[in-house]
Amino acid sequence: MLWRDVKPQNRAVKPLKFLGVCAALWLALIAPASSADMSDLPEQLQQKVETARQACADFENGAFLLEWGAVDRVDLDGDLSHDWVLNERGFSCSTAASLYCGTGGCMSHFLVQDALHSLLNQGWSLADLGPNRVLLADVHGSQCGGINPTPCVTASTWDSDEKQWRTTTAEWE
Repeated sequence: MLWRDVKPQNRAVKPLKFLGVCAALWLALIAPASSADMSDLPEQLQQKVETARQACADFENGAFLLEWGAVDRVDLDGDLSHDWVLNERGFSCSTAASLYCGTGGCMSHFLVQDALHSLLNQGWSLADLGPNRVLLADVHGSQCGGINPTPCVTASTWDSDEKQWRTTTAEWE
């Protein structure tokens, strides 16, 4: 006999099923957020997304996509609860490569408590400095008296009483 009947081994099937489940979960985690996922966004941020979607549709009937990383949940004010950040760097439009961002960066919309504030930036991060939670943002060089490639950052902290970001221009000697 040149062949023999081989029955599948159960030991081989279980690891393959496990790998399949892992692959499906991984794809679900890295897939772009869909409009169905946006129902969790607060109304103020949903309005920003809808405005961006409409701008894309108005430009040669483009298709809008909210990409991975467009929404962050972080503690912006140090109260140990997650606030919302909507980053337009995660917006894309099929008919316009630079509809939402330019040389100055992209808008980020920071929702703390019920107050929404937006900042044009080229990237942002958070740091703790003493009792303050500090938002650090890489901004356009013109905000530091230069041009776009001029290094320029801003540091802001949230004032919960006034519901606004506090920042200053340093007076260097």
